[in-house]
Amino acid sequence: MNPTDILLEYWPRLLDGTLMTIKLTLLGAMIAAIVSPFFALVRTQASPVAQAPLRLYISFMRGTPILAQLFLVYYGSGQFRPFLQEWGLWGFFRDPFNCALLTFALNSTAYQTEILRGGIMGVNQGEIEAAKAVGMNRITTLRRIVFPHAYRIAWPALGNEVILMMKASALASVVTVFDIMGRSRQVFSRTFDFSVYLWAALIYLCITAIFVLLWRLVEQRLSRHIAPKSSAHSPKETSV
Repeated sequence: MNPTDILLEYWPRLLDGTLMTIKLTLLGAMIAAIVSPFFALVRTQASPVAQAPLRLYISFMRGTPILAQLFLVYYGSGQFRPFLQEWGLWGFFRDPFNCALLTFALNSTAYQTEILRGGIMGVNQGEIEAAKAVGMNRITTLRRIVFPHAYRIAWPALGNEVILMMKASALASVVTVFDIMGRSRQVFSRTFDFSVYLWAALIYLCITAIFVLLWRLVEQRLSRHIAPKSSAHSPKETSV
Protein backbone atom coordinates (compact mmCIF):
# COMPACT_ATOMS: atom_id res chain seq x y z
CA MET A 1 0.00 0.00 0.00
CA ASN A 2 1.22 3.48 -0.87
CA PRO A 3 2.36 5.48 2.21
CA THR A 4 -0.01 8.29 1.26
CA ASP A 5 -2.89 5.83 1.10
CA ILE A 6 -2.07 4.71 4.65
CA LEU A 7 -2.39 8.29 5.89
CA LEU A 8 -5.59 8.98 3.94
CA GLU A 9 -7.27 5.81 5.13
CA TYR A 10 -6.19 5.76 8.76
CA TRP A 11 -5.79 9.44 9.58
CA PRO A 12 -8.72 9.41 12.09
CA ARG A 13 -6.91 6.77 14.17
CA LEU A 14 -3.62 8.65 13.98
CA LEU A 15 -5.37 11.91 14.88
CA ASP A 16 -6.99 10.23 17.88
CA GLY A 17 -3.59 8.92 18.97
CA THR A 18 -2.05 12.37 18.52
CA LEU A 19 -4.67 13.97 20.75
CA MET A 20 -4.10 11.26 23.37
CA THR A 21 -0.34 11.89 23.32
CA ILE A 22 -0.82 15.64 23.71
CA LYS A 23 -3.35 15.13 26.50
CA LEU A 24 -1.08 12.73 28.39
CA THR A 25 1.96 14.99 28.02
CA LEU A 26 0.26 18.26 28.96
CA LEU A 27 -1.59 16.85 31.96
CA GLY A 28 1.53 15.12 33.26
CA ALA A 29 3.63 18.26 32.82
CA MET A 30 0.99 20.48 34.45
CA ILE A 31 0.64 18.24 37.50
CA ALA A 32 4.42 18.17 37.88
CA ALA A 33 4.60 21.95 37.45
CA ILE A 34 2.15 22.44 40.32
CA VAL A 35 3.98 20.15 42.74
CA SER A 36 7.65 20.71 41.83
CA PRO A 37 8.01 24.32 43.17
CA PHE A 38 7.16 23.15 46.69
CA PHE A 39 9.56 20.21 46.42
CA ALA A 40 12.27 22.51 45.05
CA LEU A 41 11.93 24.74 48.10
CA VAL A 42 12.32 21.71 50.35
CA ARG A 43 15.44 20.70 48.43
CA THR A 44 17.01 24.12 48.82
CA GLN A 45 15.88 25.29 52.26
CA ALA A 46 14.88 22.30 54.41
CA SER A 47 17.21 20.42 56.74
CA PRO A 48 18.98 17.28 55.44
CA VAL A 49 16.71 15.09 57.57
CA ALA A 50 13.57 16.66 56.10
CA GLN A 51 15.02 16.30 52.59
CA ALA A 52 15.83 12.59 52.97
CA PRO A 53 12.45 11.14 51.81
CA LEU A 54 12.28 13.58 48.91
CA ARG A 55 15.83 12.81 47.84
CA LEU A 56 15.06 9.09 47.95
CA TYR A 57 11.99 9.61 45.75
CA ILE A 58 13.92 11.75 43.26
CA SER A 59 16.81 9.27 43.12
CA PHE A 60 14.42 6.40 42.45
CA MET A 61 12.54 8.25 39.70
CA ARG A 62 15.70 9.48 37.98
CA GLY A 63 17.62 6.26 38.44
CA THR A 64 15.09 3.74 37.12
CA PRO A 65 13.59 3.34 33.62
CA ILE A 66 10.21 4.95 33.16
CA LEU A 67 8.96 1.68 31.64
CA ALA A 68 9.72 -0.11 34.91
CA GLN A 69 7.89 2.64 36.80
CA LEU A 70 4.89 2.26 34.49
CA PHE A 71 4.79 -1.49 35.09
CA LEU A 72 5.07 -0.97 38.85
CA VAL A 73 2.06 1.35 38.86
CA TYR A 74 -0.10 -0.49 36.33
CA TYR A 75 0.59 -4.11 37.20
CA GLY A 76 1.68 -3.53 40.78
CA SER A 77 -1.57 -1.83 41.73
CA GLY A 78 -3.39 -5.08 40.95
CA GLN A 79 -1.51 -6.75 43.79
CA PHE A 80 -3.18 -4.34 46.22
CA ARG A 81 -6.66 -4.50 44.71
CA PRO A 82 -8.48 -5.36 47.99
CA PHE A 83 -6.91 -2.39 49.76
CA LEU A 84 -7.54 -0.05 46.82
CA GLN A 85 -11.15 -1.17 46.64
CA GLU A 86 -11.53 -0.58 50.35
CA TRP A 87 -10.15 2.95 49.97
CA GLY A 88 -12.22 3.63 46.86
CA LEU A 89 -9.17 3.98 44.60
CA TRP A 90 -9.50 0.88 42.45
CA GLY A 91 -11.64 2.74 39.92
CA PHE A 92 -8.67 5.04 39.32
CA PHE A 93 -5.96 2.39 39.06
CA ARG A 94 -7.94 0.05 36.82
CA ASP A 95 -7.83 2.66 34.04
CA PRO A 96 -4.59 2.38 31.96
CA PHE A 97 -4.66 6.10 31.14
CA ASN A 98 -4.76 7.05 34.81
CA CYS A 99 -1.84 4.76 35.59
CA ALA A 100 0.18 6.17 32.70
CA LEU A 101 -0.65 9.75 33.72
CA LEU A 102 0.32 9.09 37.34
CA THR A 103 3.61 7.51 36.26
CA PHE A 104 4.57 10.36 33.94
CA ALA A 105 3.54 12.99 36.50
CA LEU A 106 5.63 11.35 39.22
CA ASN A 107 8.61 11.00 36.89
CA SER A 108 8.39 14.55 35.57
CA THR A 109 7.96 15.94 39.10
CA ALA A 110 11.32 14.47 40.08
CA TYR A 111 13.08 16.03 37.11
CA GLN A 112 11.31 19.39 37.34
CA THR A 113 12.12 19.57 41.04
CA GLU A 114 15.83 19.23 40.37
CA ILE A 115 15.69 21.67 37.47
CA LEU A 116 13.93 24.27 39.62
CA ARG A 117 16.35 23.63 42.46
CA GLY A 118 19.16 24.62 40.13
CA GLY A 119 17.21 27.70 39.07
CA ILE A 120 16.61 28.77 42.67
CA MET A 121 20.26 28.28 43.54
CA GLY A 122 21.17 30.44 40.54
CA VAL A 123 19.21 33.47 41.78
CA ASN A 124 21.49 36.34 42.73
CA GLN A 125 21.71 36.47 46.52
CA GLY A 126 22.12 40.22 46.35
CA GLU A 127 18.59 40.57 45.02
CA ILE A 128 17.22 38.47 47.87
CA GLU A 129 19.09 40.60 50.40
CA ALA A 130 17.76 43.74 48.73
CA ALA A 131 14.21 42.38 49.03
CA LYS A 132 14.73 41.81 52.73
CA ALA A 133 16.17 45.30 53.09
CA VAL A 134 13.04 46.94 51.68
CA GLY A 135 10.83 44.93 54.03
CA MET A 136 9.52 42.11 51.83
CA ASN A 137 8.37 39.08 53.77
CA ARG A 138 9.36 35.53 52.84
CA ILE A 139 6.31 34.80 50.68
CA THR A 140 6.58 38.06 48.78
CA THR A 141 10.28 37.50 48.17
CA LEU A 142 9.60 34.06 46.76
CA ARG A 143 6.76 35.34 44.59
CA ARG A 144 8.39 38.48 43.24
CA ILE A 145 12.12 37.71 43.30
CA VAL A 146 13.08 34.07 43.67
CA PHE A 147 10.61 32.19 41.47
CA PRO A 148 10.51 34.67 38.54
CA HIS A 149 14.32 34.53 38.27
CA ALA A 150 14.44 30.78 38.92
CA TYR A 151 11.95 30.04 36.16
CA ARG A 152 13.79 32.31 33.73
CA ILE A 153 17.00 30.39 34.44
CA ALA A 154 15.37 26.97 34.32
CA TRP A 155 12.99 27.59 31.42
CA PRO A 156 15.08 25.97 28.61
CA ALA A 157 15.73 22.87 30.74
CA LEU A 158 12.04 22.62 31.66
CA GLY A 159 11.19 22.69 27.96
CA ASN A 160 13.61 19.85 27.30
CA GLU A 161 11.99 17.85 30.11
CA VAL A 162 8.51 18.26 28.60
CA ILE A 163 9.82 17.18 25.19
CA LEU A 164 11.48 14.11 26.69
CA MET A 165 8.26 13.22 28.49
CA MET A 166 6.28 13.60 25.28
CA LYS A 167 8.59 11.15 23.51
CA ALA A 168 8.56 8.79 26.50
CA SER A 169 4.76 8.79 26.38
CA ALA A 170 5.09 6.31 23.53
CA LEU A 171 5.71 3.72 26.24
CA ALA A 172 2.11 4.12 27.38
CA SER A 173 1.05 1.97 24.44
CA VAL A 174 2.42 -1.12 26.23
CA VAL A 175 -0.39 -0.80 28.80
CA THR A 176 -3.05 -0.33 26.10
CA VAL A 177 -3.16 3.46 26.08
CA PHE A 178 -3.82 4.28 22.44
CA ASP A 179 -1.50 7.20 21.86
CA ILE A 180 0.34 7.76 18.58
CA MET A 181 2.36 4.57 18.91
CA GLY A 182 -0.63 2.58 20.11
CA ARG A 183 -2.69 3.60 17.09
CA SER A 184 0.29 3.02 14.79
CA ARG A 185 0.63 -0.53 16.08
CA GLN A 186 -3.08 -1.08 15.46
CA VAL A 187 -2.75 0.12 11.87
CA PHE A 188 0.38 -1.97 11.32
CA SER A 189 -1.38 -5.10 12.60
CA ARG A 190 -4.02 -4.55 9.89
CA THR A 191 -1.81 -3.51 6.98
CA PHE A 192 1.70 -4.79 7.81
CA ASP A 193 2.95 -1.59 6.20
CA PHE A 194 5.91 -0.14 8.10
CA SER A 195 5.31 3.31 6.58
CA VAL A 196 2.74 3.94 9.33
CA TYR A 197 5.66 4.22 11.74
CA LEU A 198 7.21 6.83 9.48
CA TRP A 199 4.02 8.86 9.72
CA ALA A 200 4.09 8.41 13.50
CA ALA A 201 7.66 9.72 13.62
CA LEU A 202 6.69 12.72 11.50
CA ILE A 203 3.77 13.47 13.82
CA TYR A 204 6.10 13.42 16.82
CA LEU A 205 8.48 15.71 14.93
CA CYS A 206 5.72 18.20 14.12
CA ILE A 207 4.46 18.26 17.71
CA THR A 208 7.99 18.84 18.98
CA ALA A 209 8.67 21.63 16.46
CA ILE A 210 5.46 23.46 17.39
CA PHE A 211 6.16 23.07 21.09
CA VAL A 212 9.73 24.37 20.75
CA LEU A 213 8.46 27.42 18.84
CA LEU A 214 5.86 28.24 21.49
CA TRP A 215 8.30 27.59 24.33
CA ARG A 216 10.86 29.96 22.82
CA LEU A 217 8.24 32.66 22.45
CA VAL A 218 7.45 32.37 26.15
CA GLU A 219 11.18 32.37 26.94
CA GLN A 220 11.62 35.61 24.99
CA ARG A 221 8.77 37.17 26.93
CA LEU A 222 10.28 36.07 30.24
CA SER A 223 13.59 37.64 29.23
CA ARG A 224 12.17 40.79 27.60
CA HIS A 225 13.59 43.01 30.34
CA ILE A 226 17.13 41.80 29.62
CA ALA A 227 18.70 44.11 27.08
CA PRO A 228 20.50 42.24 24.28
CA LYS A 229 24.11 43.04 23.68
CA SER A 230 24.48 45.64 20.98
CA SER A 231 27.40 47.20 19.17
CA ALA A 232 25.58 50.50 18.70
CA HIS A 233 28.06 52.32 20.91
CA SER A 234 31.15 50.43 19.83
CA PRO A 235 34.13 52.75 19.37
CA LYS A 236 35.04 50.89 16.17
CA GLU A 237 31.72 51.78 14.50
CA THR A 238 31.89 54.46 11.85
CA SER A 239 28.99 56.46 10.49
CA VAL A 240 28.01 56.17 6.86
